[in-house]
Order: sequence, then C-alpha cells, then structure tokens
Amino acid sequence: METGLIIILNVLIMYGVLGLLFGCYFFIKGAFVLDPLIKDSKWNIRLLLFPGAAALWPLLLIKIVKTKKRT
Repeated sequence: METGLIIILNVLIMYGVLGLLFGCYFFIKGAFVLDPLIKDSKWNIRLLLFPGAAALWPLLLIKIVKTKKRT
C-alpha cells in the first residue's frame, strides 16, 4: 500500500514540476503560438494564463505542436 502511494505522489509531483516548467514556457513564448494577438497584451494578462497552462499543460502542448506543424 505504501509503495503505491509513493508512486502516485511521485507521478503527481512530476506532473506539477512539468506543469510549472511548461507554464513558464507558455508565459514567455507559447501563448504567442496559439494567439498572435497576445503580443499586444500586457504581461499581467499572460500571468493570469499561467495557472491554467500549468494545470492543463499536456493539452496545450499538443495544441502548440499541431499549430506549429500547420505553419
């Protein structure tokens, strides 16, 4: 039972760390790929997107990859 709990906690920690890293990328560069008009927005608007990007990073990563393949 303890081993399973440790594995689940490690997976959640890895998901969170990858989410934070992807959130930083999305804040700096990734948001421009999905929405070019965001370049004109202030940095605090992009900062509001950070928590959602960190939580939903697998979906946004897939969307960014598909968008880059089209162009």
